[in-house]
Amino acid sequence: MTQPAVTFQIKQLEEHFNTRLFDRGHGKISLTPAGDVVLDYAERILGLSSELDVRLAEMTGEIGGPLLVGASTTIAEFMLPHVLGQFKARYPTVKPRLIVGNSETIETRVAEHTLDIGLIESHSHQPTLQCEICCEDELLVICNPRFPLARHREVTPELMLGVPYVSREPGSGTREFIDSYLRAAGMNLDAMNLVMELGSPEALKGVVESGVGFAIVSHVSVVKEKQLGTLITLPLKPALTRTLSLVFPKERFRSRLVSTFVEFAREKMRGMSVTPA
Repeated sequence: MTQPAVTFQIKQLEEHFNTRLFDRGHGKISLTPAGDVVLDYAERILGLSSELDVRLAEMTGEIGGPLLVGASTTIAEFMLPHVLGQFKARYPTVKPRLIVGNSETIETRVAEHTLDIGLIESHSHQPTLQCEICCEDELLVICNPRFPLARHREVTPELMLGVPYVSREPGSGTREFIDSYLRAAGMNLDAMNLVMELGSPEALKGVVESGVGFAIVSHVSVVKEKQLGTLITLPLKPALTRTLSLVFPKERFRSRLVSTFVEFAREKMRGMSVTPA
């Protein structure tokens, strides 16, 4: 719609309800209390309209249509492609779309209903979301074979002090989980020799391969590098194991497509070997 058309529609709404829906001034625009009420009802009306479309489609046909899945980077790059491929093979008319981001971004988008379901590396912080644990994943220290830590058989938090450390970015579920582990071990995070923060496991592995520092990652993300000998993995002591979670809206109605994928993903991910051999 053009700007004049939008302005006209807003004016028509305000005349219909005989009240202002927006406050305008100083180059800014915001909703009035009446505008908040109208927005709430409009979202519910549109939601019911979409629910009607989905319900009727499911009564008259097979499971299909668009499926918007969000996943944190480790899950999206190393676990989910296999799950999505098998789901597509079973339900050929489904059109999955995968959106990748850190855990915080994914759960926010699920709460905003711009994603149908999310898979994250931490528990959800959103009260409107249902969070279900689907599997466990062990995190390991990785480093170049010539890096000083490589001579150890396992790594304690105390051994990390002063050693160059490469970390995931703030907002990452992996970063949050590692920080909690270190604090629980009595470590002062400010004492860590943090030399770099990176936004993806692939970038992190590339930097660690160069010998700049060590990192802590999911073991599933370094299977290839371990086989090639470009990186070595060392277990943490105490071990660091996290849960991976499915998140979706706490709604009474959930499409058959989303419900089916939730069950399918839960079963497949639980069946995966997510602890190192």
